[in-house]
Amino acid sequence: MRLVDSHAHLQADPFAADLPAVLAAAALAGVERLLVPGWDLASSQAAVRLARDGAALYGARGGSSLVPLSVDAAVGIHPHAAASVDEATWEAIRALAADPAVLAIGETGLDYDRAFSPREAQLANLRRHLALGRATGKPVILHCRSAVGRRDAQDQLLAELREAGVGDAPWTRALDGRPAAILHSFSGPVDYAEAALELGLAISFSGLVFRRGEEASANVARIVPADRLLTETDAPYLPPPGAPRRRNEPAWVRVTGAWIAERRAEDPDAVGAGLVVAYDAVFSGTTGGTLA
Repeated sequence: MRLVDSHAHLQADPFAADLPAVLAAAALAGVERLLVPGWDLASSQAAVRLARDGAALYGARGGSSLVPLSVDAAVGIHPHAAASVDEATWEAIRALAADPAVLAIGETGLDYDRAFSPREAQLANLRRHLALGRATGKPVILHCRSAVGRRDAQDQLLAELREAGVGDAPWTRALDGRPAAILHSFSGPVDYAEAALELGLAISFSGLVFRRGEEASANVARIVPADRLLTETDAPYLPPPGAPRRRNEPAWVRVTGAWIAERRAEDPDAVGAGLVVAYDAVFSGTTGGTLA
């Protein structure tokens, strides 16, 4: 099954010792596209370095039979860090966003569950990212979490997207018809997904779908159009069943990919091929560093 990992924090400390082996394992598992998003300035800079220099830094392993693996970057400020960002930091993110290795803006969004930053700071941070996405013509990666039993973050996110004009003609022109944003590691009710799809967004599923309380994701997986359907690990977080709990990694996206195919009652090979096509469609088809 061909695979993509549209969200993996491979610049995080848990991968510092063995990143070449992690990338090789991903390629052996069938991963062909991999996006590395930042969560603050330092991690965004590291994501760009990884995407820009992937082939030179990590190279081929063993002369190999590995499938080509493209590594791309996204840059942004996570809602957890929203309150700590000054103007100099934001200007640095804006400059990074122009790098050809950067295919998306984020991750950003709203987290009303852990609420490490005040809501007003999160909203201001989200609005800046949406404006940057439109200005650069690059889709915005959206994190969205509410406390258990609530949906206030999801409802607020939809309101912000509508207020920003997502789905309207200027956004469509700016992104050449591609989705303005991606709901990363989807979590929420079916009507939230339906509203996001009406705005033209893409939806990505992670190992979160296997957790209790996320049962609605199965119904959502059935309704996402194939050209806006993605899968991810959110590595090193959210390991699916069978993966080591200490550290998720891109190779384990195969579990979620198989789950998607089963929920859609479609042939896994066809779903896998569609995931690669969707990744290229959403992120413009331009790739960063390549392992071969």
